[in-house]
Amino acid sequence: MQIEGVEIEDTFAEAFEMYAARALITAKDERFALLSAVSMAGFATSVILCGCEAGIEGEIPMDETPDGRPGVNVLIFAMSKKDLDAQLFKRVSQCVLTSVTTACFNNLTGEEKISIGGKLKYFGDGHQVSRSIGERKMWVIPVMEGEFAVEEEFDILKGVGGGNFLILGRDLDCVLEASEKAVEAIKKVKGVIAPFPGGIVRSGSKIGSQYKFLNVSTNTAYCPTLKSMAESKLPKEVNSVLEIVLDGLDADVVHQAMREGIKVACTVEGILKITAGNYGGKLGEHLIHLREVMAE
Repeated sequence: MQIEGVEIEDTFAEAFEMYAARALITAKDERFALLSAVSMAGFATSVILCGCEAGIEGEIPMDETPDGRPGVNVLIFAMSKKDLDAQLFKRVSQCVLTSVTTACFNNLTGEEKISIGGKLKYFGDGHQVSRSIGERKMWVIPVMEGEFAVEEEFDILKGVGGGNFLILGRDLDCVLEASEKAVEAIKKVKGVIAPFPGGIVRSGSKIGSQYKFLNVSTNTAYCPTLKSMAESKLPKEVNSVLEIVLDGLDADVVHQAMREGIKVACTVEGILKITAGNYGGKLGEHLIHLREVMAE
């Protein structure tokens, strides 16, 4: 299969089940909502060391938010309900409660619920009060600026993490251009985030290492500088590789985001091949075959 003359390798990306939540942060204006969302999504690129994967899904206009103020959706993914509960609580308490003029709402219809405002209310030291916005039960906590409102419970559901594709090209400039265009296309798909900085990963990993204490290490097969020193999967003319990693609320949106990203990446001159992180089926239970995705 080729798209715009770029080979789509007959391989699959390995993704896995993750638990997901969506927090809607509102504020006095778009700037303050976005500042809080950026902070909440910080240090959340990979569950390997960050504990969760998170990112800004998109801005929400004031006529679509519960309190009629500008908002930003943040998606957060973790490997277990316990991890998601802990990470969401930490991030709402440390990054939203502390942010000027913000409020925080559940913005997902899920399979189960976890208590966020129900635990955070105790910060009010007995002065917290319960209040309703429509059918939402909120806790209002006094703060020095005024009040912070947070929804008592947040819904969670089982999503898909680790959808990915690798962009191979003649040089860094063309691969970076293709990657940035792919990320912009992915941003238009609701329910998906690309959690790494700018949505792009340069340090793709493989399972295992020559060091016994390390479970993952640099993906030597795709490092251009190691072509003559390690078993390489790179054609001679490929001198740079970047990866796009995706998390989504379900498999369909991950497929759609991968498809849109790959299509636009293939339009950049100098891109030679699209492949994916394939670990022989050892990493994830969701096998996303690139050619099937592109044929949908």
